[in-house]
Amino acid sequence: MNTAYFAWGPTFEIVWLSAPEARHSRNIRANPSTAVAVYRSTQTWGGSDHGIQLLGTARELRGRAARTAEQLYAARFKAYEAIDAYRFYRLRPRQIKLFDEHALGGATWVTVAVGAGGRLRWVRTESYV
Repeated sequence: MNTAYFAWGPTFEIVWLSAPEARHSRNIRANPSTAVAVYRSTQTWGGSDHGIQLLGTARELRGRAARTAEQLYAARFKAYEAIDAYRFYRLRPRQIKLFDEHALGGATWVTVAVGAGGRLRWVRTESYV
């Protein structure tokens, strides 16, 4: 489990910076299957809430992939400064589940599969109202 600042790329990948010896980094090395939830933590029950959940594979990046992740991260966080002891990680999602109560109505989730090049394919819509 980890709370992190992150950036994203054009094919829905998420990148973040972390210490390789942190528990979540060790967990990724042991089992790269990873889930991420992104939402505004100040949302309140009954509002027009929205968020996204991603399920996929994460790994520590090296070489060109790490440099690309750093560019994405630095573009989002202007105050970013490299920390030598930290490494970049990337989650490549295979499934995305989103909710947007303003657009979809309450208690409705849309699930899509993420294919090559970030192509999305609808899987299902769930509504519990």
